Order: sequence, then structure tokens, then C-alpha cells
Amino acid sequence: MANELAMIPIADLEKMAQYISKSNLFGIKTVEQAVTLMLLAQAEGRPAMTVARDYNIINGRPAKTTEAMLRDFLEAGGKVEWHKLDDTIADATFSHPAGGSIRLSWDMKRATAAGLGAKEMWSKYRRQMLRSRVVSEGIRTVCPSATSGMYVPDEVIDFEPAKPEKIINPVRNALEGSDEPSPEVMEALRELGAMLVQMIEIDGNPTGAYMYLTEQNLDSEQKLRLWQILGPNTKTRAALKKEGAVQAKNSRGEVANEVQDVHSQQEPA
Repeated sequence: MANELAMIPIADLEKMAQYISKSNLFGIKTVEQAVTLMLLAQAEGRPAMTVARDYNIINGRPAKTTEAMLRDFLEAGGKVEWHKLDDTIADATFSHPAGGSIRLSWDMKRATAAGLGAKEMWSKYRRQMLRSRVVSEGIRTVCPSATSGMYVPDEVIDFEPAKPEKIINPVRNALEGSDEPSPEVMEALRELGAMLVQMIEIDGNPTGAYMYLTEQNLDSEQKLRLWQILGPNTKTRAALKKEGAVQAKNSRGEVANEVQDVHSQQEPA
């Protein structure tokens, strides 16, 4: 029976990952990417350093090389019979004891229909690109575990670039596209922010701070800029929001009392 692979501690993985990411040889640009792939390799019973050989990071997405995918497929008991492989077509039968058998082919007509044929890599390396597509599709069909849940690099290259996730920040998003205030206005807002922090966090006077802020008659954009300046001071922002809610509630109460007084005066004696 084969010896079990010893698990490498995470601290040691991080040291190894630094060499991989700094080498810039495999498209793995960060320690976090390298460590994640190393943990995946260990979970699949392979040495951690095989990530440098078997995986790439392309456009922020992990990919498993065609050779690694095919090797793991064959080691898992899979078989491949190539019927034709040239610059016009890749045609093969993939079979596995647990996944059955299927014959698949990729030709340039299919690649063109998928919008791939005119791409530079396809015009230069047609046979290799066709082979990669057939290997990925065939193995994914009869033995998906051999893909490690990934696509081959040739496929990932053809994916749409990943769009960066937009950070949900209501204040910053609301200010997008607006002109930057003059230095004098920003300085005045920073001074106002410092005053509010002083009144709330040092003097313990949130009511006074809220009333003082109200007296400044800031427009909507200036309020957003001030809120942005106060970003790190969550205690000050939270206190101002709470005080604003209290004042609004009191105002509604005063209006209700005034309405009640009017009704009382109109009632006959």
C-alpha cells in the first residue's frame, strides 16, 4: 500500500508560496493563490509543490493544465483512444470504469461557431487548442474528479475577463462622478469633523454636536463628504445618526401635539 503523504503545516506552505509567487513563472502572483492551490493539491493526495507544475492562474481564475488533467485521468483508470488529431480536428474516445465511455470531437467549424477560431492562439496552435478542448470535455464527462473542478488554461483564456466586484459603499458610490471640492472646502469639512469627534467622543455631548452640525447648513454633497471624512470614526457617525433619529421623533411628536391642540380648540364647549 502506498505511503500516505505527510501534510505540510500552513506556516511552511506560506514560505513555499512566497517563492512560487515571486518567481512569476506560473501565473501565480500572490501567496494566497499559491497556498490555496497547495491545500487543494494536498487534499487530493499530491505533493504541495505540484501546483507549480499542474496549475496556472489566468485572469484571476485557477486552471489545471491539460497534461495534469490527462495524467490524473489515466492514473484514475481512465483510457483515451485517439481517432484523429491534426490542425483540423481532435477526435477521441474517453472511457472510465465508473463514468462509461463517450466519443467527442472538436473541429475548426465548431471552434468558429463558438467564436474562437479567429483568436490569435487558435490561429497559431490549432491542433493544441483542439486537443485541449477535447481532453477537458471528455474527462469532465466521464471522470470529473480528474479536473479538480477546473478548466484547462486554453479554455480560461477564452473566458470573459472577470469583472471586479463593486464594493458596496453608499457614501463613496453616491459621490462617484461629482467634482472634487476646493481645498478650502475640504479643509473646513475636516475641521468640522474634528469638532464633532471632540464633542461626541471626548465631551460626551451628542445632542450639542448634532445641533451644531445642523447649524452649518451643509448641502447634500458636503454632508456626504463630511460623512466620508468621519468614516474611521464610526462612534461619531453612529452617535449623529442616533441623535438625528431622536430629533426626528421629537419633531413628529411636537407636530402631533400641535394638531391635537388645534382640534381641541375647535371642539364646542
